[in-house]
Amino acid sequence: MKYIVCEKPHEFLLKQKPMPQQKPGESLLKIKKIGVCGTDIHAFGGNQPYFNYPRILGHELAAEYIEGKAPGFTTGDKVTFIPYFHCGKCIACRNGLTNCCVNMQVFGVHIDGGMAEYVSIKDEFLLHGEGLDYEELALVEPLAIAAHAVRRACVTKKDTVLVMGAGPIGLGLIQFAQLAGAEVIIMDINEYRLNFCQETLRISHSINPLKEEVADSLSTFTNGDMPTVVFDATGNQNVMNSAFNYIAHGGRFVLVGLQKGELAFSHPDFHKRESTLMSSRNATKQDFDYVLQTLRSGKIEPKKYITHRGAFNDTIDNFKNWINPENNAIKIIIDVD
Repeated sequence: MKYIVCEKPHEFLLKQKPMPQQKPGESLLKIKKIGVCGTDIHAFGGNQPYFNYPRILGHELAAEYIEGKAPGFTTGDKVTFIPYFHCGKCIACRNGLTNCCVNMQVFGVHIDGGMAEYVSIKDEFLLHGEGLDYEELALVEPLAIAAHAVRRACVTKKDTVLVMGAGPIGLGLIQFAQLAGAEVIIMDINEYRLNFCQETLRISHSINPLKEEVADSLSTFTNGDMPTVVFDATGNQNVMNSAFNYIAHGGRFVLVGLQKGELAFSHPDFHKRESTLMSSRNATKQDFDYVLQTLRSGKIEPKKYITHRGAFNDTIDNFKNWINPENNAIKIIIDVD
């Protein structure tokens, strides 16, 4: 079978290897669609923490069930799966926090992933995809990350939420915060993405920090209160550090994006607000189930995020063009057929 490996930063190779061998308790899947995410882009650029090369990327996946003995699954079923392989034994797993397992193995990050024609996956991580198409299923994982972050922040209709970064995770944060009843403000330096949020996601207030003073705009939008919840979906160290100035008194700052450096902020300013700082990592089955429910009910239509599509065999030629900021990609989907 064919697969694409990130041999080292800035280098993809198309290779061949034998079909995956199924171990007991695993099922063989044929990959149909692959979503390209920020993790893949950071790995390609050499900026992804917890990463080693060479690595097969890909963890936003939609597949056809080919062979196995997973209860409730039959050949031809549409599926996706939870790509966070947890140990089930550590302190986090014992407390139900499988998304931050001490021994976490994320498919396509810590271990080889799904940028391939076939994969073999443990049955316990499989999710039914009935009622959805393959493109929708390839978007379930990033939406689950957003749903988890919104749930972790306990967003309600009383909140004013600032989402920093209008990529796919940021768009998911917007939509799940809206479903929770919150007022949402979006911040990004890409005018195309800001316009998309205003026109498609009904965002009233947007901020481009290259054109305006963020704190002043936030104060105006919130009548001086400032956002009660701030989400970072940029993974940019400077943006994260600046955001400590945007939090309302008693507010929460949630780090969804990830970067390699250290955070720096004024302790007195943070303390006087009695601010809460939290990270949000991956998602749990509860979040995946919620996302599948919202997709089937039509409350979220993530296919609107897809701006670029391409064939698996053309991925290496297309990738650098796709991730060029001038091409305004929001979501990229690779078709493996």
